[in-house]
Amino acid sequence: MIDLYTWGTPNGRKISIMLEACRLHYNVHPIDIQAGAQYSEEFLRISPNNKIPAIVDEDGPGGEPISLFESGAILIYLAEKTGQFLSDSPLQRYKTLEWLMWQMGGFGPFLGQAHHFNRFAPEQIPYAMERYTKEAQRLWGVLDKQLSGREFVVDELSIADFAIYPWACRYEWQHVDTSDFPNVKAWMDKMAGLPFVERGMQVP
Repeated sequence: MIDLYTWGTPNGRKISIMLEACRLHYNVHPIDIQAGAQYSEEFLRISPNNKIPAIVDEDGPGGEPISLFESGAILIYLAEKTGQFLSDSPLQRYKTLEWLMWQMGGFGPFLGQAHHFNRFAPEQIPYAMERYTKEAQRLWGVLDKQLSGREFVVDELSIADFAIYPWACRYEWQHVDTSDFPNVKAWMDKMAGLPFVERGMQVP
């Protein structure tokens, strides 16, 4: 059994989508980040960076328990544990990891800043809003180009799709018009139609 510590954010939903896709049994522990639950001593022992998501797998490597934080690391771990959504083919595997890292290093952090300054900042800061909105739109353009002629980000459904999709779903917070990115829009529609994606997006 896997314990998932999460909240309703794009990073959290990456993992619930993966767990649903792999048909793994898991318990959900909501960590209310708006109430500061991520700073509790109990959660700190699992996630030293005080960020969701995190997991505890009682049946880790060698049958020993393991706790993991950082969504990208968790996705790779679950893919290797189950043998799903991360190809054994070296070329396909590295392409998948390449786009996972792209999400972790760019598509998530910069879109997250767009969310903050466009929606949550206590005052409007035009420079920050313009900077992060423009970068969000640039990153959407990169993704749209990658998806040209492809069903999924690296041709076959993978952890790269699971990582990118929840962030794309908050396009309105990024001031993105999906009609400007038809390849991404078609991919999002395909992802939304997968039952395990729908279930994962409802957690917690």
